[in-house]
Amino acid sequence: MYYGSKRPKASTEAFAAATSAVDQLQDALARVGIQLPSLGVDLVSATSPLHARPLIELGRCNMETAQALIAVLRGAAPVPVGAEQQ
Repeated sequence: MYYGSKRPKASTEAFAAATSAVDQLQDALARVGIQLPSLGVDLVSATSPLHARPLIELGRCNMETAQALIAVLRGAAPVPVGAEQQ
């Protein structure tokens, strides 16, 4: 357990990686004309000293955005979960 402003290094690195993933996802979605207004890092999982893998909050979207996302995903090549981006 930690107190005050001192966080474990792994937690800080994981938060930075999650923030980077959110930025990359926003950019990729913007290239196909999609915006998820609530996209962000889940702060509960990101600040937990016991959880080194923060979650990405995709949030809610309207029906038109959902349909656009479905169309883009159906046209995309499948990528295995956990595959690293190049």
